[in-house]
Amino acid sequence: MSDTQITAVAGARDLNAFIAFPYELHRRDPMWVPPLRRDVKGMLVPKHNPFFEHAEARYFLARRDGRVVGRIAAIENRAHNEFHADRVGFFGFFECIDDRAVASALFDAAAAWLRERKLDVLRGPASFSTNDEVGLLVEGFDTPPTLMMPHNPRYYVDLIEGAGFTKAKDLLTYQSIPEKSRLDGPFLERLRHGSDLLAKRYHVTVRSVQPKRFDEELMLIKELYNQAWERNWGFVPMTDHEIDHAAAQLKQIMIPDLVLFAYCQDKPIGFAVALPDLNVALKKNPSGRMFPGILKILWAARKISRVRILMLGTLKEWRGKGVDALMYRHIWERAFAKGINWGEAGWILEDNEPMNNALERMGFVVYKRHRLYDRPV
Repeated sequence: MSDTQITAVAGARDLNAFIAFPYELHRRDPMWVPPLRRDVKGMLVPKHNPFFEHAEARYFLARRDGRVVGRIAAIENRAHNEFHADRVGFFGFFECIDDRAVASALFDAAAAWLRERKLDVLRGPASFSTNDEVGLLVEGFDTPPTLMMPHNPRYYVDLIEGAGFTKAKDLLTYQSIPEKSRLDGPFLERLRHGSDLLAKRYHVTVRSVQPKRFDEELMLIKELYNQAWERNWGFVPMTDHEIDHAAAQLKQIMIPDLVLFAYCQDKPIGFAVALPDLNVALKKNPSGRMFPGILKILWAARKISRVRILMLGTLKEWRGKGVDALMYRHIWERAFAKGINWGEAGWILEDNEPMNNALERMGFVVYKRHRLYDRPV
């Protein structure tokens, strides 16, 4: 067998090869969901992604006999290292044939690039950070991923662990159980009763986002987001530009009734974002190309009955008081009214006991586990 050649992406042809590789590699995987190639390119090209205002990345391709057999991104996220006071580099966008030699060569190339920047840990997968797709799927291969959640073949676990990586942290993802989440069932009745008591005791109310005042609503999200998630393991505050960029994309698919703010009297204390699982529609377009694929996506998007609770958080002083349950209750009732009967919540850090316990009490069960790995550079 010929040797593996690892080269840095240089020019449009290489970038197109980097983007195209997963569509060929995973085309027989019934669970893989092809993203729009346009969206992937928008992430990778610095001028289109505000992440690069505080980060750098180098992309690498692995080839054998001129054929692409793997890819990886090496990432220096200065915002992460400044916030956590460490020297961590990341790998992301990892895709590879089932071959340890190819995978090891890719990891070595990423590590060498990060070593030049005097970083001492290689962590991943993160494409690009915990604000994007993060973690390697290690449990839950028999169900499809939801919007903005990664999916990978089982053999990736062996490729990564065989290259000397060890577990850094697990991320848990929950799904609703139909028999526990019926609107007329005892579980939701108890949730309504408990959340009504909370609302009355603390004078807490919930309202939906107002699309006509979207710019003002976005200012409120900025105010709450970095406070609500502060000091979570791996968390990196988003810049105003990054939040604007993400909001512009999510605005196109959001259902206003499923984007909520919680208030104590007139003070905002938390928010939640639940999005329709657009992956159901993206699955109908295996090529990932805009045309004619966008027509298939738009048609399939009319019948989505799944939702992902992407974000839900409260200010520190309101944690553990049931505000999260109040927002979950409103999301679930409003989702059912729109024909949505299945929900995913997550991801949640494995050691975030308050949130994990709350989800379990609300009838959610863990059905996927993603893992972040570390290796010395």
